Amino acid sequence: MQVAHRSHVVDMTDAEALLALVARERPHFVVPEIEAIATNALAELEQQGSCTVIPNARAVALTMNREGIRRLAAEELGLRCSPYAFANGLAALEEASRTIGFPCVIKPVMSSSGKGQSLVQNAGDLASAWEKAQTAGRVQGQRVIIEGFIDFDFEITLLTVRAAQGTVFCAPIGHRQEAGDYVESWQPQPMAEKALRKAQEMAKRVTDALGGRGIFGVEFFVRGDEVYFSEVSPRPHDTGMVTLMSQRQSEFDLHLRAILGLPVNPGLYGPTASAVIRAEKVGWGPQYAGLAEALAVADSDLRLFGKPQADKLRRLGVALASAETVDEALARARLVASHVRVFGYAS
Repeated sequence: MQVAHRSHVVDMTDAEALLALVARERPHFVVPEIEAIATNALAELEQQGSCTVIPNARAVALTMNREGIRRLAAEELGLRCSPYAFANGLAALEEASRTIGFPCVIKPVMSSSGKGQSLVQNAGDLASAWEKAQTAGRVQGQRVIIEGFIDFDFEITLLTVRAAQGTVFCAPIGHRQEAGDYVESWQPQPMAEKALRKAQEMAKRVTDALGGRGIFGVEFFVRGDEVYFSEVSPRPHDTGMVTLMSQRQSEFDLHLRAILGLPVNPGLYGPTASAVIRAEKVGWGPQYAGLAEALAVADSDLRLFGKPQADKLRRLGVALASAETVDEALARARLVASHVRVFGYAS
C-alpha cells in the first residue's frame, strides 16, 4: 500500500466489493495474498476473461481452505499425510479425537501463521482449542481440522515455481515455529537425498493438480526418509523471506517472473538464515532503534515492513544473515534481530 499508485480498503470476503474494485481498476492480473477472500468472485472473473487470476481461481479456493487442499492431496492424489478429520462443533471434535488420538493439532480450516491453532495433549483441552479456533481464525463459525501429531525430525518449505520453462524447485528451507507461527528459517535445510526427491515429487504432483503459474510454498514434515505433506500456499511463503538474501532471485522475484512468463533461476548463494522481529505490545506507529548495531553484524541485512500498527507478536520485520554454515547464519540472524528495539507505540 505504501508504494502503490493507488490503494483501496475493502472487505475481501465481500464478492460484490471485489468485483466492483476489479471493474474499476481493470488489472491484467489478480494475485490473492490472503485466506479470507471471496473465491466465488475470482471464479466469476475467470469466466468473464477480463483478467488472469494467479495461479487460478480453483487453486485459490482449494488452498485457502485446509479442507479443500487436504482432500485433494490425501484423497485424490494419495499423498502421505498425518491422520485427520474435520469437525463443525465441539461434540464432533470430541468424537474425532477418539479416532485420531493424542497429542493432536487443531486448526481452523481457514487461517494462516498459526492463528487459532492448538496442540492438544488430552481431551480436557478440546473445549479451549475449539474456542481458540473460532475466535482467532480468519472467519468466524468455521469448521476445524484435527490432525494426528507427527513426531518429525524437522519441517521444510519447498518453494516450487510453476513457470513457462516448467517446474523449478528452490533448495529446501528449514524453519522453527512458535505457536504455529514462523520465527526462524534457514536455507538450505540438510536432508537425505531420498527424502528430498520424495518431497519434490509430491510438490510437483500437488502443484500440477492445482495448475496455473507462480510460486507455491509446499510444506512437509520429514522423519528420516519419510516425508508427510502438510500444506501448500499459492504465493510467496513467510519462511521464504530468507531468500531475500540466500538466492539470486528471491521468492518474490520468482513469483513475478513466473506470472509474467519470464525465465526463473533461483541461484542459491549459500547458507543463510532469517529471524523475525516481533511487536511486544499493541499500538500505532511503531518506531525502531538499534539499527546501526544490527547492521554492523557481519554479512547481515534487515527488512522492516513499515506496518502502521503493531499487534502483540505481529511480525514487523526480518533479520537476515549468511555464513559458512547454517548454524553460524542462524546465530548471526538472531544477533541482528536482538539489536532491533521497537518503541513509541501510540495507544
